[in-house]
Amino acid sequence: MSSPVPAPESFLKKRKTLDEIKAKRDAAKATAQKAKRGIRKEQFKRAEKYIKEYRDVQRNQTRMKRQAKNAGNFYVPPEAKVLLVVRVRGIMRMDPKTRSIMRLLRLRQLHNAVFLKVNHATMTMLRCVEPYVTYGEPTLKTVSDLIYKRGHGKVNKQRIALSNNNIIANALGAKNIICIEDLIHEIYTCGPAFKEANNFLWPFKLSNPLGGWKDIATHFAEGGDAGNREEYINKLVQSMN
Repeated sequence: MSSPVPAPESFLKKRKTLDEIKAKRDAAKATAQKAKRGIRKEQFKRAEKYIKEYRDVQRNQTRMKRQAKNAGNFYVPPEAKVLLVVRVRGIMRMDPKTRSIMRLLRLRQLHNAVFLKVNHATMTMLRCVEPYVTYGEPTLKTVSDLIYKRGHGKVNKQRIALSNNNIIANALGAKNIICIEDLIHEIYTCGPAFKEANNFLWPFKLSNPLGGWKDIATHFAEGGDAGNREEYINKLVQSMN
């Protein structure tokens, strides 16, 4: 009985190489899955921490209001750190200075909305373009709804929907922002990386408000739509989101 023919050496080498490649691929896949589980666990921990922080702030404000009321005083909340600005008018009869300020504020289209950090420079610009925009202090729900529903990021100068946390982590990981909850927290609390986080967000493209505008050429204080509307900006954005 003849002995079996040995396999060619080239075939054995090829099979060994393929086995090594498969082993490396499986090891890399296992490492990536482990890292992914760790990142997801960290994201959940951060979300829980932020929820606790928001609740503590709310309880603290309620307690201070109650104390002021019992003492016969009034509680004055701190001034807003972040404003939400919405463009309400187009380019008809707009002077060049106003147009350049609109470009600086990234409000290039009608119904665009952006977040702004409150300081002397931004408030000066807002006063210059007040007939063309409306603005106010956003609540946590407004910030969260906007980013979750209308949020797009700037990746390689392109408008990319925030469909997963990897997009945010790749762009803002150096600033310790790895998920959408980090992004919401940074914008709402006006954190140290607010500038980078806000520049990463593409200006929101909102719809026409339900029921339409009242009078875009008149200030909100006089029954119109333009100008500062403080906390009432949240109701407006809710009807446009």
